[in-house]
Amino acid sequence: MEWGSHRGTNLIAGPAALLCATPPLLAGSVAALLAHRYSDGRALSVALVAPLSDADASAQTMPDASPAKWHLAHTTWFFETFVLRDHVAGYQAFDDRYAYLFNSYYEAEGPRHARAARGLLTRPSLDAVLAWRRAVDAAMLAAIPHLAADALALVELGLQHEAQHQELLLTDLTHLLAQNPLGPAVWSAALTTPSAPTRAPTLTWVTGREGIVDIGCDAGDDADFAFDCEGPRHRALLPPHALASHPATNADWAAFIADGGYRTPALWLADGWAWAQGEAIHAPLHWRERDGVIERFTLAGWQPVDHHAPVTHISLYEADAYASWAAAQWSGARLPIEDEWESAAQSIDPASGNQLDRAGSVMPRAAYASCPSDPVIAGLTQMFGDVWEWTGSAYRPYPGFRTAPGAVGEYNGKFMSGQFVLRGGSCATPRRHVRASYRNFFYPHQRWQFSGVRLARDI
Repeated sequence: MEWGSHRGTNLIAGPAALLCATPPLLAGSVAALLAHRYSDGRALSVALVAPLSDADASAQTMPDASPAKWHLAHTTWFFETFVLRDHVAGYQAFDDRYAYLFNSYYEAEGPRHARAARGLLTRPSLDAVLAWRRAVDAAMLAAIPHLAADALALVELGLQHEAQHQELLLTDLTHLLAQNPLGPAVWSAALTTPSAPTRAPTLTWVTGREGIVDIGCDAGDDADFAFDCEGPRHRALLPPHALASHPATNADWAAFIADGGYRTPALWLADGWAWAQGEAIHAPLHWRERDGVIERFTLAGWQPVDHHAPVTHISLYEADAYASWAAAQWSGARLPIEDEWESAAQSIDPASGNQLDRAGSVMPRAAYASCPSDPVIAGLTQMFGDVWEWTGSAYRPYPGFRTAPGAVGEYNGKFMSGQFVLRGGSCATPRRHVRASYRNFFYPHQRWQFSGVRLARDI
């Protein structure tokens, strides 16, 4: 599964229904901009793996996760297949065998290596994958100035796809290294933690819009890019409600645990309780207590939990149980629906939060911590960045949604069953990759991503 940015007015139509919009520039300017962004985006992926050994980059902990080397290879396969193979006359694949190894789930592209066995691919080596990337990058940069508009739209899609895999690479790597008793660090704690302690503000409730609102995007909207699942733009009816001013913190979660939150079946959905009991879940993923101190595993190794930062690595089941528990303090507390969240976020700059800018800056932070630009819009903070926020909305198509033809039409639509929507991006989401309409989605038990929760309540 994969999940899925910028602003303007004159639009170039994307391939089929995959793009709501692409950069508002003339073709030559689009090509120049894409070439620059292509180089930057691809370089970030390489920078993220620079501290890793070949063994670090090859291991896989579970079917949900993939080796770092596989992420580097799959994103390269995407460009080589959908742009170079299909739009550059005479292009010859770097290695014909790689299509079988690094296709993810595209049935139209034929058979592929089993997802759960990606960690068995000790060959090609990390160095060989990086050599393939360099060859594809050279071919792409040579081709971009000559590509037609539909191919340029696929380049944009590929860049957004690469951004998704940069976040997945980091969360998969966190899960991998957390299994190591040595607790190895990828980057220094100095690169991942604020320079001074901060305190989360007191939680307040911000009244949301009520009545009919516009949700989602369409081609022609004032946005440079959006995935197909973010449209069509449509109307939704919002009940009277309020949103919490910031996501639940680690201190909030510690109180939930201390009050028996993981031991009280009445708080849980039936499937959630069965999952928690079967998997012996008693705290967020990557938490432990040592010598009376709660720690969590990060890419800087084991670190004391920042009680004022948003809680992360929780499942939908846990988020829903927490909301049930919080209802004792705040009557009507619950998970937000995605329309409530999007309506509130529409006036906030999506690039203003604590998001991925460079290797090493991957840590949820307390509101205002080392991010003075963190927006405060009518009392709401941290709507973008830090942690993905679970909603109570099922990941289903919007009214009028149509799957695009061909292999790229498999990108989002076929996953619209059994999953729930998250909003807002995280500290591992590349900056400018999310927007108010962005719909992330995972199964309710999954929690290895930087996932947290912001409460809503009925009023």
